[in-house]
Amino acid sequence: MALEAIKAQIDLLLQEMINQPGDEHEIQEQLREKLQEMRAMGLPLPADLVELEKRLDDDLDAEEA
Repeated sequence: MALEAIKAQIDLLLQEMINQPGDEHEIQEQLREKLQEMRAMGLPLPADLVELEKRLDDDLDAEEA
């Protein structure tokens, strides 16, 4: 999948997180999958998305504690 297509999908996921906060966990998982796709393709990850991923993981850890 082309980088631009992955970026577009990530943009849509971020909008869903804003517009549909009730589906937050599902959307977070989809975001992680897209970032993993980028890693698998050897593509550089935008720093802001890496930070978002870390914050989401931290939030999930806090909820589980």
